[in-house]
Parts: sequence; C-alpha cells; structure tokens
Amino acid sequence: MTARTSLRSVAESRGFDVGAAVDADLLRNDAGYWKLLRREFTTVTPENALKMGPLRPSPDTYDFGDADAVVNFGLEYDMTVRGHTLVWHNQTPEWFEEWAYTDDGIEGFLRDHIHTVAGRYRDKIDVWDVVNEAIADDGSMRETVWYDAMGEAYLDEAFGWADDVTDADLYYNDYGADGINEKSDAVYDLITGMLDRDVPIDGVGLQLHALHDEPDPGSVAENVYRFEDLGLDVQITEMDVAYPEGEVPEDHREQQAQYYRSIVEACLDTGCETLVTWGVRDGDSWVPGWFSGLTDDPLLFDGSTPKPAYHAIMDVLAEGSD
Repeated sequence: MTARTSLRSVAESRGFDVGAAVDADLLRNDAGYWKLLRREFTTVTPENALKMGPLRPSPDTYDFGDADAVVNFGLEYDMTVRGHTLVWHNQTPEWFEEWAYTDDGIEGFLRDHIHTVAGRYRDKIDVWDVVNEAIADDGSMRETVWYDAMGEAYLDEAFGWADDVTDADLYYNDYGADGINEKSDAVYDLITGMLDRDVPIDGVGLQLHALHDEPDPGSVAENVYRFEDLGLDVQITEMDVAYPEGEVPEDHREQQAQYYRSIVEACLDTGCETLVTWGVRDGDSWVPGWFSGLTDDPLLFDGSTPKPAYHAIMDVLAEGSD
C-alpha cells in the first residue's frame, strides 16, 4: 500500500468517513486524546453530551457546554458532526416525571426539546440520529414514554419537528439490526411505513456493537442493500468488537482486525460511506463499565498505539485509493 500518515488521510483519499464517539471531558483535559482524534478520524459523535438527560439539568435549563465542545471541535478541524440523539427511552432527565404530564403535555415537551436542540445546531450538525432504538429485541415496538403517549406516530412527529429546524440528514438508529434478522425486518417495516407516510427520513444507522457475536458481513451487506433500495443512506454508527472471556479466540486481536476489515469491505461494496467506532481508545470504552465477562479492548487504539484493527482498516481503504 502507499505510505500514509494517518487513517484520516487514507479515508479522505477514498471518500470514506471513519469516526468516533467523543467524551467531552477527555476532549478538554487529555491532549493525547484530542490530538489522536484530530489526526486519525474524519467524523465525531458526542458520546453522551447531546442526550436529553445531560442536556437538561432542570426543567427550565439547557446546558450545552459539553455538546458545544464536541461540535465546535469537529467544526474547527473540518470533521463531519453526527448528532446523537434527539429521542431515546434512556437517559431522560432525572427530574422528568412522565406521570406528571398528560399525553398532550408529553408531545409538547418532546416537540420543544427537538426544536430547541436541533435548531441550535441547524448549520453545525451534519447528521442527526433523530430516534434511537424504537424497536425492542423481539421486533415489537419498544414501550417508552413517547410511545405510550403518542403511539408509533411519535417517530413521524419527531422527524417532522427535526426537519422544521435543521438542514441535517435525519437518521433512525438501532442496535441488533445489523444483519438480516427478526429485529432488522421490524426496522425495515417501520421505516417503510414512515416513507409511505412521507416522513422526512434520510438514512438508517446500524450500530454494530459486536460484543457477544459478530454479525455475518454478508448479511450486513444484504441489509444495507435493502435499506438503500428504499432510497436511504446507511451508516455504521457505533461499532466495537469484544469477545466473551471464556470464548476468546487465539490471537483475538488479529480476528478482531479481520472483522473490522470485513465490515469496511462490506461498506465499500454496498456504498455505505461511514463507519463510526463507539470511542477512541480501549481504555476509554464504555464496554468494561457496562458488560462483565468481555474482553476490554474493543476499539482501534491501545492508548496511542494503533492496533491490528487500525492497520486492517488502513489497508482496505488504501487498496482502492489514489
């Protein structure tokens, strides 16, 4: 391959975006972190700072400090900025008591939140995950405060409200729907219905947290194709790869590298032009804090040291670059 100085330079020469979820505190306080992020990635996603809970410390207050830090960093270094997320069933504000609202009150609360947050970043955020994880693991609609108050129409309204105030591309995002399976079929049916109702949706985010198994790359590609056939873009939005401690493959970092490579190859084959890892360095990953019994090295960097997964992505992107 042609010698390159960074993953970012290879990705840019290939017309491909490689991104990472970003922690605002590390961005402010760890020079090694932000220099690595600036050098190696083309896309940033605020990991938590744009979720409703962190943004809303009190009923009448928004705190945009952390979100602004990540968004402005992306703008300063000419990076694509993904907004995550406007509507989710988790990380609602601690003070938010849904039983204190009527259904109409819930609808007004959500509308005002989306108008305020998406409107603030109208010309700064390029892509929004408008609704996150609306489908349960069994393929049914997830029971959430938003669904209980508004039914499935909450998705239609959320995308419409976002479209009112932002120029960003608007995405539906979910986990466990990466390949062809019961859940991805349900996501497909959900989005097909939204398109039939002329809901302004531009794309689908496949999270691809490969934490207990590795979705088959061929199935992932097939899934990407069917969403693209609906006229939608598809992005891999939250990728990481870890293994159960009792089933760790020999040379598991090499297997991890091969899996990252196979997913990038599937992206290139299908026209999916963005892959975002959920974090920058292994030591900052969310995985050890949320899952017991998994390897603790799911990302592309061990400290500042590029891992085999990093080089695998570099190689596959360089194979077709100028």
